[in-house]
Amino acid sequence: MNSDRSRIFLITDHCYSVNALRIGCVKYFNARPLIRGWSGEVEFDHPSALCKRLADGELDVALVSSFEFLRNPIYRIVDDVSISSDGPVYSVVVAHRGHFSELEEIELDPASQTAVNLLRCLLAELNVGARLIRNIDLQSVRPAGLQPAGPAAAEDISAGHTGKMPMFQMPHRARLLIGDQAVRFRQTYAGEFQFWDLGEQWKQLTGLPFVYALWLIRPELADAKSIAQRLRELRNENLANIDDVIADTVARVGDAGQRKELNREFLVRYYRKYLRFGFGEEEKEGLKTFAKLCAKHGLLEKCDLGFDPVVTHETNIQGAPPGCVTLQLL
Repeated sequence: MNSDRSRIFLITDHCYSVNALRIGCVKYFNARPLIRGWSGEVEFDHPSALCKRLADGELDVALVSSFEFLRNPIYRIVDDVSISSDGPVYSVVVAHRGHFSELEEIELDPASQTAVNLLRCLLAELNVGARLIRNIDLQSVRPAGLQPAGPAAAEDISAGHTGKMPMFQMPHRARLLIGDQAVRFRQTYAGEFQFWDLGEQWKQLTGLPFVYALWLIRPELADAKSIAQRLRELRNENLANIDDVIADTVARVGDAGQRKELNREFLVRYYRKYLRFGFGEEEKEGLKTFAKLCAKHGLLEKCDLGFDPVVTHETNIQGAPPGCVTLQLL
């Protein structure tokens, strides 16, 4: 990003063909209230894979990591919808055994650059000197070019069963866990590990919510306002019928043991206590603060975000500061 100030254009109004739309969504429980009931095909994947496909033009719309927008602000954001937390999030944590301040290494899960960069910001702000590493054998999502973990290790990782792996048992070493993997790991090893919740730490540091994921729409897509309106309606429908979403989510958990752990009672707490699905003024302030801290710690070029609603005709931003990244309005 080469700007001093980027403007974020929020799509706020309501014809598009659902069947022709290439839409991607993160494959985690936390996304169910935002995608359940979509009538077209949906491609589910980890955030990092979706970000690449969206950037490459293989997807038109995707629910992806908020950092992807900060890194590449060509997209339009669906206003009023996000995956956020205003305190503990439960499913973005560092699992550790020793004192957190004494950790020497934290193994990263590259599935989400938002979680990785949030961790970098928090460690820097709190003066925690742990080294961040990528252990190929422990990665749930492996970057292209790296050798995959063995079948047994990969199976354990996908189920959240990393606690018995030798390197992870060392008291000076910890691991970043995100999404369903974090949920399953916490359910399985609640008595063996401590969990440093990144959402809780962010709230204590800034007093603001943290935005993990946003619906992003590619700039060339026609009928974006109609699509955005349908995604907002879908979120509203699912939140109004959250018991049905929970029942459907439990039914989709294949393993009987996991169904015992990921039961209705847990999902009620997860969806109602830990997660937020709006993108209001507080969430926008949280995203702005995240962008500033990423710039402060060298994860982004200097960036001061501003929000502008999308209008109904094409124009260019007038009076934007020099060097501002300007996007075309719908």
